[in-house]
This record gives sequence, C-alpha cells and structure tokens, in this order.
Amino acid sequence: MSVLLPRIVVLATGGTIAGSSANPASSAHYQAATVPVSQLVQAVPALADVARVEAEQVAQVDSKDMMFDLWRMLAARIGYWSAQDDVAGIVITHGTDTLEETAMFLHLTQACPLPVVMTAAMRPSTSLSADGPLNLLDAVRVAASPVAVGKGALVVLNQQIHAARDVVKAHTSAVDAFHSPVAGPLGFVQDTYVHFSRTPGPDQAPRLPVPAAWPLVEIVASYAQPGRVGIDAMVAAGVLGFVVAAAGNGSVHETLTAALVDAAACGVAVARSSRTGAGHVAIPAPPRPAGGVFVSAGDLNPYKARVLLLLALAGDPSLGRDAARLQALFERY
Repeated sequence: MSVLLPRIVVLATGGTIAGSSANPASSAHYQAATVPVSQLVQAVPALADVARVEAEQVAQVDSKDMMFDLWRMLAARIGYWSAQDDVAGIVITHGTDTLEETAMFLHLTQACPLPVVMTAAMRPSTSLSADGPLNLLDAVRVAASPVAVGKGALVVLNQQIHAARDVVKAHTSAVDAFHSPVAGPLGFVQDTYVHFSRTPGPDQAPRLPVPAAWPLVEIVASYAQPGRVGIDAMVAAGVLGFVVAAAGNGSVHETLTAALVDAAACGVAVARSSRTGAGHVAIPAPPRPAGGVFVSAGDLNPYKARVLLLLALAGDPSLGRDAARLQALFERY
C-alpha cells in the first residue's frame, strides 16, 4: 500500500539559489535571480521521495534589493497556503544578503501552524559545487517533518536548522556562512534524519501585524569621531526610530549621544544594538533617553532590531516617548 507523501509548497523569491553564471568554475561572479523555481525543483529529483512539491514564483529578486512590499506579499502567500487543508509545510527560497531580516519579519508576524522554513545558497545554481540543491532538499525534509511543527519560523542551510530569530549571515562567501551566534543551531539534517537538539525558548508574545504603512527607521553606527549631521537630517526628514550599531556593550560616542538625545526629545525611538556580531547589550535600569541612557536591543543585531522597531512603531508611533514600554517590548521579543 503506497503512502501519500506530505504536500509542501515552495515559495520562491530569487537570490543566489536561483542565480546563474556562464562560467561554472566561478562562484563569485554571477547574476542572482535568473533561474525559475520550476527549474530549481526539477534539478532535485530526490524531492519526489520526500514530498509532493508545489512551487510558486512569488518574486525574482536579488535579496540586496528586498522591499517591504515583498515581505507583505510573502505573509499573504503563507496565509493562503497554510489555510489549505492538505498543505503540511512551506519552504521559502531567498537570497542570503537579507535573509536574516526576512527571517526576523516572519518570526515576528507569522503565527502559521505549519512549519515555515527558509533556505538559500551561497553559490549559484550553475556552480560546480552548488549548495542550493541540497539546501532545498533539506528544507523540504524539515518542512515535511512532524518534529518541525510548533518550532516557529526556521532557516535551513548547510545541513543545520536555525531559529529565524537567531540566525545571521557571518561570512561573505563560505557555504557555512550562517550561524546563530548566541544560542547556536536548533538541530541538523542528515540525509533523511531531521533532528532537533533543542527547541526555541517559550514564545508567548503575540505576533505583530503586518503594517499597511511602514515608518522610517534607520540604522546609525558609532565609531571614532562621528558627525551628527546624518542623524539631524534624518530627524528633519521624519525618521521615527534609530537603531544604533554601538561599540562593544552598547557604547555610543558622545557626539552621537548628543544628537540622539535631541532626537529622543522629538519623540524618536532609540535602541542600542552592538556592532560586535554577538552578545547581549546590557539593559539599563531604567532607560533614560533624556540623559543619554537608551533602550537595549538585547541580543538582536542592528538589522534584526530594526525589523522589530519597524513593526512596533507601525503599530504605535508614540513608543519613542515611552522608553520603559519600548524596553519591555525588546525584552519580550
């Protein structure tokens, strides 16, 4: 008696996994987002042994050019497919450049009961040692696995399973470019074996709505002898929030601090992350923006912190005037 395989939907957005080059020996010089998802699926015959795969070309972009409209479209397609009774899981193919940001968006907004698994590739599909085919196969294996249910949004690359909230790109070109620097991966995929070594921490926070309109939130960096002209200009342009890529454990240069104090006095939300790449920025008790003591983004890097601040300010633009409530939000998510 034959067993009916689970139905998995692959939502494609482009990226290097769909890239191509005239020179198979080159993994650095190629055009991203040229190969249709139908071709990507056909290139992995082993998928037919794992699931009934249905592919949809949602977009075809280089992820360096990611836009909020595509995030909104992805959320809508996840909602559509997860409402189909016979769909067991969803896989999203994506470029690596902004994958960690889209992953954070999905983590914060999607309450999908099915596994939602992102995957990508560091080498184009035409490369002699393309990593995309195995990454796609492993992502479908995870999405089809009952043990992945209830784990939240996931990212699968290089045989590792990561939580969407935690994963970051940590290398320009290596196939093991993605890491979860604070918590480590959730598990791994080895051929047909899908294993979770740990589960994400309990997440009781409600999902945040996908905005109809997005506030202006920017990232500024602290370094030797910065100027304040950029901050002042952005406040004048209507920016509602800043994430500071601060030095070390959230240290901000005095020149930037003065500019950010002035911004906070105008109701602009300010949160400090770290430019170090790992670690937790100490939480002030309490935050006092008027005194230059700004909210901590915890262990979120500047790019993930910006996604959270975008969604939070879209729902409540007044958060910049309530540092205690803003700090509580970063601690909750």
